[in-house]
Amino acid sequence: MENKIKKPKFKLFDMNRDGKGVEKGEDTTPNLKFFFKQLWRKFSKIISLNILAIFQIIPLIVIAYLYFAASPTTPTQYYPEYSALFGIGEAATTATNVVNTGVFSFQLGIPTYNTYVYWVIGAILVVYVLTYGWQKVGTVYVTRGLVRGDSVFVFSDYFYAIKKNLKQGFILGIIDCVIMITLGHNILYFYSSAPTMMNNIMYVLTLALIVMYIIFRFYIYLMLVTFNMKLGKIFKNALIFMVLGIKRNIMALIGLVVLSAIALGMIFLFLPMGLGVTLVLPLIYYLGVCCFIYTYAAYPVIKKYMIDPVAKSDEDEE
Repeated sequence: MENKIKKPKFKLFDMNRDGKGVEKGEDTTPNLKFFFKQLWRKFSKIISLNILAIFQIIPLIVIAYLYFAASPTTPTQYYPEYSALFGIGEAATTATNVVNTGVFSFQLGIPTYNTYVYWVIGAILVVYVLTYGWQKVGTVYVTRGLVRGDSVFVFSDYFYAIKKNLKQGFILGIIDCVIMITLGHNILYFYSSAPTMMNNIMYVLTLALIVMYIIFRFYIYLMLVTFNMKLGKIFKNALIFMVLGIKRNIMALIGLVVLSAIALGMIFLFLPMGLGVTLVLPLIYYLGVCCFIYTYAAYPVIKKYMIDPVAKSDEDEE
């Protein structure tokens, strides 16, 4: 019998397949040009990683759906004028009053608290916070391998990183979530507060802190999976790298803003046309590409100031 030639299988979502390496003699300077080369070569791996990373956002989508769509609501008047108009109408009905009452009778459905929906939301939120650090550790570990050009096996590497950094990943995830929730609460509070000078200043300061913390987060998980360090040392170094890597940090921020604008632009452009797939499309690539962007920006900074000096000193000793 003749041996049948097996056709190659489609391996876009093969999580344990090694990717294409760097070409011999190629310039691997971590600049913008090489970024796009690596992004193209590793894109299938990034999509595979996104399947695991998607659990960082699915619980938030479920919580938003439960709060806005499934939570019991109480009808509440939107216009404060309605109460006065209703009282006038009870005393003496006129044509003008009837028209004004109709105009100002719009009602909002305010979510009713202390219902089963909030218990479900609370349970999902607790599980999300407790596991968030592990999810970030696994995602950043895999992305670091892609940036360095290592042989990466997405599924096994993801869970290896979690197992290796089980305790610190758990603690860092809780700290990270607490800070993000606090900053999110503050920005919403000052945004909705009366526009006084103090509230405006606090709003701008909170916005600046959010931008700084986004850059800070470029480094904390990356150092956690790269070195055996205490969290206090990681936080200290991350603050330093925010300054030392300012150019790369700004480029990463621009990349994240552009990617987010593309994702939202596609939704706003095509959703009115009935293309509901635009709501799902960002879930296929967004988290993985975002992680690749800031890891690509941050790792060369860490390598320059933490890895290369140690390697050089070891060579000098030899």
